Amino acid sequence: MRFPSMTALRALDAVARSGSVSVAARELNLTRSAISHQISKLEECVGFALTERIGRGIGLTYQGERYAREVHGILLNLLDAGHLVGDQEVSGRLCVSCAPGFATYFLCHHIGAFLRQFPQVQLQLISPRTPDDTHNQNADLFIAYGIGDWPEMIVEEIVALRFFPVCSPRLINALSGLKSPQELSNYPLLHMTDYSDWRVWLTAAGASGVNAMSGILFSDAHCAQSACIAGQGIAIGDNLISGDALSKGLLVRPFDIGIDLHRGYYLAADPQKAERPVVKAFSNWVKTQLQSSHQTWQDTL
Repeated sequence: MRFPSMTALRALDAVARSGSVSVAARELNLTRSAISHQISKLEECVGFALTERIGRGIGLTYQGERYAREVHGILLNLLDAGHLVGDQEVSGRLCVSCAPGFATYFLCHHIGAFLRQFPQVQLQLISPRTPDDTHNQNADLFIAYGIGDWPEMIVEEIVALRFFPVCSPRLINALSGLKSPQELSNYPLLHMTDYSDWRVWLTAAGASGVNAMSGILFSDAHCAQSACIAGQGIAIGDNLISGDALSKGLLVRPFDIGIDLHRGYYLAADPQKAERPVVKAFSNWVKTQLQSSHQTWQDTL
């Protein structure tokens, strides 16, 4: 039995992930011809075609795609094996792509605890192009925002979002309380990105007389919530963005009416990467931290 060379397996893996011989060559610091030669040698070893000509480029055959998936899983296992010292030790490289809202209002407040628990992990946090983007090949795990529709990935919801008005207790005291949603027409509304959240909430609350497009429009949630905490107006928050501020008394809910968003934050990973010990460890840690935080927040949500 003749085993394939590691260089040939890595060449196939790089071509399969990038879809390009040129990109694979740059990744492995080889020439294009060397990549092609390694794949040809691998085809001789396995006994079937791995690639086929598509126009002026190449693509993987059906058998090639199946074989490449197996190879990718084996390479990840080898990487993990090199870092594992004992059965209980989690180590190695972990790249997490995290939606900005989750990173700002939760992950950045707790991430040190993960490294204290798993000091051998080489952790990298990156931001996606959009909160629902799960296409970065360098990421091992995604914390993505959306409805959970990411085909061919292992997906698990970790935060179901619900939104509601929030404001500074100082502002509420100055107003002597808000008795009904209709009274919102007398105060600045703070908007995050667009006017849709206030429009939906005011409709659900029956406050048709309030102009949903009044007030201040901010380009991101962080600015809107900072202004809200400073008593500059009333914003629409949710159980993640506003959870910590509510539990600390920096914000209060002037009304009990809340609306389910039917969107939330999810863990998403390629099925092979999802089996890596370091990915499992981080996923379990995030869920445990969220459960602990929810218990702290629940009296104010």
